[in-house]
Amino acid sequence: MDFKDLTYVLAIAKYQNITKAADSLFVTQPTLTKFLQRFESELGQKLFRKLGHRFVLTYAGERYVKKATEILNLKKELDQEMGDIIKNNQGSLKIAFPVMRGTYMLPCTLPVFNSLYPNVRLNILEADSSSLENMLISGEADLAFFNLPVKSPDVDYEIIGHEELLLLVPSQNPVVSRGVEKEGLNYPWMDLRFLEKEPFIMQIPGQRTRHVADQLFKEYHMEPNIKLQTSNITAEAALVSKGYGCCFVTESHLRHIKPLDNVSFFSVGSPRTVVDFVAAFRRGSYLPYHAREYITIVKDFT
Repeated sequence: MDFKDLTYVLAIAKYQNITKAADSLFVTQPTLTKFLQRFESELGQKLFRKLGHRFVLTYAGERYVKKATEILNLKKELDQEMGDIIKNNQGSLKIAFPVMRGTYMLPCTLPVFNSLYPNVRLNILEADSSSLENMLISGEADLAFFNLPVKSPDVDYEIIGHEELLLLVPSQNPVVSRGVEKEGLNYPWMDLRFLEKEPFIMQIPGQRTRHVADQLFKEYHMEPNIKLQTSNITAEAALVSKGYGCCFVTESHLRHIKPLDNVSFFSVGSPRTVVDFVAAFRRGSYLPYHAREYITIVKDFT
């Protein structure tokens, strides 16, 4: 059974005449006659009894027509609602950010998105980056924005930007003089081995910047002197300015932290360390048009 079958039966019931019903359906009278014979045979039940040239509903036919009418009305309402959603870009979108990134990205991207899609309801979630993948997998979030790496095979992503990971060192620290200029780098380059005994302020395990920093230390065969662990990136940078220790912060974050006094910035790695900023989502999930549009807005901002 399909919607065409329902429509054909309703037309016969309405006109009580095969020829008139066929004309209203833009099919031939023999086509509609063969349809009714086949359909009643498949049902094992007569829907009409013939009285002269009229086709009158049986009790089974009356029940069929009642339910068929309800089904087609529901389909019509569904088609209209889907059309309205497409036309008005209605819907909802659950977006997750790491706390620090959300503080400066949301004010810049949400007003733009809202002006384009005022009927889309946004739910904003903020969590440390180590929690974002689980939020996607559980369905708590539709989209999440963070730096690679992605750990779960159930999470897919689209790269939307690149940013350099910088080493922050108190300017009064004598090791600052070890930085060297290198072609193609925007900051002096620092060999991490010169900081082997220096205290570090590190993000908590599981955060993306911490993962990248751990990989750097591993490449240099170093065990960092971790003085403090915190998820607060702004506090990390401020502590460096007070001479408390060294830390790693991505360049995009630094642009949105108030000017730091007494802090020197360095490229590290071979010759620098660049991380990919991504829009992540559940692998195999359907992303509606307005979700794709929000990714574009974030990409433009980035």
